[in-house]
Amino acid sequence: MVSLKKLRPLTPEFLDSIGFHWHTDTDETPYVADEAVIVTEAEAEAYYEAANELYDMFVEAGEHVVKNDLFHEIGIPFNLVDVVKKSWENDVHWHIYSRFDLSGGISGAPIKLLEFNADTPTALFETAIVQWALLKANDLNEAAQFNHVYEAIRDNFKRLVVLDGDLEDFEKYYRGWKVLFSAAKGHIEDENTTKLLQKMADDAGFHTAFAYVDEVEFSEDEGIFYEGEQYEYWFKLIPWEAIAIEESDLARILTKIIENQKAIVLNPAYTLMFQSKAMLKILWDLFPGHPLLLKTSFEPLGVKQVQKPFFGREGGSVKILNEKAEVIQSGEALYEDQPCIYQEFVKLPRDEAGNCYQAGLFFAYEGCGLGYRRGGEILGNMSKFVAHIID
Repeated sequence: MVSLKKLRPLTPEFLDSIGFHWHTDTDETPYVADEAVIVTEAEAEAYYEAANELYDMFVEAGEHVVKNDLFHEIGIPFNLVDVVKKSWENDVHWHIYSRFDLSGGISGAPIKLLEFNADTPTALFETAIVQWALLKANDLNEAAQFNHVYEAIRDNFKRLVVLDGDLEDFEKYYRGWKVLFSAAKGHIEDENTTKLLQKMADDAGFHTAFAYVDEVEFSEDEGIFYEGEQYEYWFKLIPWEAIAIEESDLARILTKIIENQKAIVLNPAYTLMFQSKAMLKILWDLFPGHPLLLKTSFEPLGVKQVQKPFFGREGGSVKILNEKAEVIQSGEALYEDQPCIYQEFVKLPRDEAGNCYQAGLFFAYEGCGLGYRRGGEILGNMSKFVAHIID
């Protein structure tokens, strides 16, 4: 049973004042819960170790995909294969941040990987800022969390310059390189999440700017520009698969820009490999029976299982199936045209009211921050964010 600590909620006015405008769901209920999951020190340490081990496994699986040319098998669009390879081959294409979705870790349940949000993970603002503010507003020790997301991502921006070297050498090697941050116009959550990442890069020591993606100029021979100024790095909170499908010309130009070494795009194109749910099958092939993994296949498993589209998000087109592959429950039909994987079903921890809890664990060079989503067995867009406290 999930243990919870009651909290006084943050007011909508306060949340608006810090730029967190998506605090109320469409049914007029608060998106951020007025409770925190109670986590022990040992449980927090286990999450940390799991994230680090899982990331190393994904790197090994990525190398396996590249060496064996398995891009088609994991659903990489043909027009991104070259840029995925290019970004994988050179360490300067640094992975800034990502989020593992995990079952278990509390209530005595073992940690199991559900999926990896490696390209454009959401819930960053609430994990890094809101849950910290919740503890502070309730006169609790705001340090009593597994949560150094802000500092970890800030330091990871520094690694664009020093790579695996000493962070203290950033100023020694930094040459005034600039980072342009972009999101699509009209999506306040994406915009303010992107601006939060921009603040982290500012704090790291970079010169930065923000522009909506339709304001950015791209030249395959010259690079990336905004208002006449060239940028060495471009961070886009726009999924790589969306660029491939909806903006094929941009996919081609970005490939040329990277080939010509005129700019570096963040998160790198190779994170699309990690983002694909098909990598869960590759992981099972490489690490069969690993305690952090669930059995996964491209074919029904003959047990209770979950069907997931390769590039689905927020529970869209996720289906829970019985051992005969009959649908028991399904999420909103958003990605029905995509190929799917079949993953062994695992029960999520529950509270006394029967709500399910899924851990979201951010990774930026190492595991760096924990938060939870609460809802039904399929966690969709109406699930709630729940903070945590270490006790």
